[in-house]
Amino acid sequence: MSTTRDGVLTRGARGIGALVCLLLALLTAGWIIRDLTIAQHGADVGWTWLGEARRPREFTAWATSAFDPLLVLGALIVAVVAVRSAVTPSVAAGALLSLAAVTVLLRVPLVWILGAGWLQGLDSGLTERARLTALTQLALAVALIVVVVAGRRRAGAGRHAGHGARGLPAVASSAYGVVHAVHYRADPERPGRPYKGAAVAAAVFLGTAGLAVAGWEVHWQVRLGGDVYRKGLLGDASVFRALLQPPVHWQAVALALLALGAAAALLRRAPWARPAGVTAAALLLVHGAVALVFAQRTGELGRLTALPVQARLEVGTAAFVAAAGLAALLAAARPGVPEASHDADGVLAYGSAPGEARPPHAPPPPSRLPPGW
Repeated sequence: MSTTRDGVLTRGARGIGALVCLLLALLTAGWIIRDLTIAQHGADVGWTWLGEARRPREFTAWATSAFDPLLVLGALIVAVVAVRSAVTPSVAAGALLSLAAVTVLLRVPLVWILGAGWLQGLDSGLTERARLTALTQLALAVALIVVVVAGRRRAGAGRHAGHGARGLPAVASSAYGVVHAVHYRADPERPGRPYKGAAVAAAVFLGTAGLAVAGWEVHWQVRLGGDVYRKGLLGDASVFRALLQPPVHWQAVALALLALGAAAALLRRAPWARPAGVTAAALLLVHGAVALVFAQRTGELGRLTALPVQARLEVGTAAFVAAAGLAALLAAARPGVPEASHDADGVLAYGSAPGEARPPHAPPPPSRLPPGW
């Protein structure tokens, strides 16, 4: 598909998308600040994100998890990407859609979890504010999708009128025996598309890590049984950890879906595959790193050989997922194909170059410029 058929975001749509990203970041940052204010020590929030059972200063619940600071950072980065004029518009659209997808996957289960009866022991005003935050962020994610869909225009619309078949010069204007021509490559790459080597490498890392996470979910579903696994997937008082944290199995399934979807997009070398790959890789990196830090804090890493086989496999999978996420992040973050460039317009005499289109009212070849032109 040529670049003239690609949809890209207008400048106004990119500005609105950046504003929505800032609102997403602000909502989550507010809850992080709230957790810091109720913590006995500031570091308790970080250790809670890593899986340790730290108690807040007040009789209440933590609100955030390890993915929330990543969501804030990601929303700020996407806001910058959206407004930067040097960023390919298709990449900006992909970054906005990737942020929307992550927000939806992380916030959807909170709609029914925070409205469940088994949370009645907590302050009703607190849970209602958390639920309102989740609903607002879901609405903002939908707004990002609408901005990308409604803010598209045809790439190259109104640019280089007269552009014809690939590889032929486009006649911008003509005079007596004169052609202003713009030469295009025979088969231009779509702007923003990842290069083949980086795309394949990132896809392999994301695909294998996604399959590893999905494989453990299949294992837990078989081992725990449908009823118990469903509680870890859809939420229950026994698996509740923080107000804005999705259930543990929902979280893993979402990561696997994001990783496999980004890997498929990278193999197709879609222009939006790079931001999708960066997003999935960052989430996998955090997911694996949190599990490794927790294993180190509990002493499992120090006595790895003495652990049961399953525990060793869990630690090994966490290390692999973290390493694969880092490698995929580095590969997907590499620059992609730049915007299509063209040669500067040239003033040519008709017949001076092969393949030229005959301008209107030009005499038959060979024609020459008038004396003193």
